[in-house]
Amino acid sequence: MSFHEILNHPESKTLEFKRDLSSPSPILKTLVAFANTAGGRLVIGITDDKQRIGVENPLDEEERLSSLIADSISPRLVPNIELVTVEDKTLLVVEVFLSNSRPHYLNKEGIEQGVYVRLGSSNRQADQALVGELRRSVEGIAFDEMPMVELSVDDLDLLAAQQAFGETHRLDEQSLLTLKLLTHHQGRLVPTKGGILLFGRQRTRHFSDAWIQCGRFFGTEKIDIFDHINIDAPLPQAVDDVMLFLKKHAFRGADLSEVRRKDVWSIPLGILREVIINALVHSDYSQRGAPIRITFLDDRIEVESMGILLPGLTIEEMKQGTSRIRNHVIARVFREINLIEQWGTGVRRIFAEAQELGLLEPKIEEIGMRVRFTVYLAEKHKIQTGAQSGLKSGVESGVESGVESDMAQKILALLETQPLSKAEIAIALGKKKPTRYLNDLMKKLLHVHYVEYTIPDKPNSRLQKYRLVVQRS
Repeated sequence: MSFHEILNHPESKTLEFKRDLSSPSPILKTLVAFANTAGGRLVIGITDDKQRIGVENPLDEEERLSSLIADSISPRLVPNIELVTVEDKTLLVVEVFLSNSRPHYLNKEGIEQGVYVRLGSSNRQADQALVGELRRSVEGIAFDEMPMVELSVDDLDLLAAQQAFGETHRLDEQSLLTLKLLTHHQGRLVPTKGGILLFGRQRTRHFSDAWIQCGRFFGTEKIDIFDHINIDAPLPQAVDDVMLFLKKHAFRGADLSEVRRKDVWSIPLGILREVIINALVHSDYSQRGAPIRITFLDDRIEVESMGILLPGLTIEEMKQGTSRIRNHVIARVFREINLIEQWGTGVRRIFAEAQELGLLEPKIEEIGMRVRFTVYLAEKHKIQTGAQSGLKSGVESGVESGVESDMAQKILALLETQPLSKAEIAIALGKKKPTRYLNDLMKKLLHVHYVEYTIPDKPNSRLQKYRLVVQRS
C-alpha cells in the first residue's frame, strides 16, 4: 500500500492523524498504545477533516518529538520518524512496531495508570489484568497454563472430562498432564487455570465471569427481552447448550409438516457454532466484569467475549485467517475432541459460508474491553399458513422470522382452543400485561387475516377478544 493510499484511509487500530504537536499528551498515548497492541503509524500534519496542512519547521519538530518520546515513555521506545513530502506539504510520520518490551507506559502516570492499548481508532487505559496479559504475551506464558496452587486434583470433574473425550481416549494421569489440565507444583499435582475453566467442579467460584448469558430479544434493539438463560457448564458442553438455546428460538421451515420431514432453520447454524467456539477458546478469562454474551435479535446474533485481540493481531488479519492462541489448554482440548478442525480456518470459514448463503458480511469489533462478533440473518423469512387449523392454505404472512414467527405460532396455538383477549394472551405467554411488541404483532396477525375480532364493529371494546379466522372454501 502506497503512502498516498494510507492517507486516504480512515483512522483505525494502526493509523492515526494529528494536526500538530501542540498537545503532545494524546500523541504520546497513541504511541504507547501502538507499541502495546499491534504497532501503527501516526501522521502529523493532517487536520480532522483530512486536509494536508503539513508541519512548520519540520526538522525542529522531528527533534522535539524524539525528545518527548525519550523523556516521556518507559521502557525506552525507539520508533521510526520520517519526514514525507506530499503535495508540497511536509508531514511527520512516526511508525511504531509491536514492542517486545511491553507494556510501555507514560512516565508521568506510572506503570499503574500509564499503560494504554489501542481499541479501534481510540486509546484505552489498561487495567492491571490487561497489563498482566501484555506481560504474559511477551514471556510466552498462557494464562490457562498457570497452576492453581491452592487447589487439588479433586477440584477437577474428571467424569465430565471423560465424557467430553468419549471412550476412545482414556484420561489417565499422564493424559491429564499432557493436556495440561494438571501440572506439577512443588512436588504435588494441581489443576491449571485451563483445567478448572474447562472442567472445574466450581468454575465460577474461581472465575466469576466464566459463564455464558444468552438472551432473545423482540425486534432489532436490546430493549424488550423475550427469553434468557445462564449457562454454567463445562466449556465443551456449553457449545451444545448455547446452540440448543439458539435453535429453540429459530423459526424452522414453512410449516409444521415440513419441519417433521427435515430441519429448515432461519439461522446459519454452522456459522454460529464456529463463532461460539471462537469466543470460548479466545476469551480473556483473566478479565473481570461480564460473562460471554449471546444476543439473539430479529436481524442478527451478537457474540461478545472478554478481552481485546492479542497483541499483534488485527481484525483484518483475523479475516484473512491469521490465528493466535490465547488459551493454549482450552484450544488443545477443543482440538482433541474435534470442536476445532484446523488451526486458523474457523474465521475464514465463517466469512466464506456467509457469502455462500447470501448473508451480509459478519462484523468483528473491539468494543470496550471486549470483542463482538456479529452474524447477520437473512433479511426476511416468511411463514405460510396451513400449519395451523382454520388458516387459509398457501397465503404468505408478513410476519418476520425469529421471535415474531415463533410468537405468532404460539398465539395461534392458544387461539385454537378458544377466543382470548389480549390480556389473556399476554398472561398465557408469561407476561403480566400486553407489551408494545404484542400489540404490534396482533395488528400484523389481523392484517394478514390470521385472526379476527370477536366484536368486529367495536375494535376498542373492553370485551374484545381474538379468534382464528375460519377457513372458507
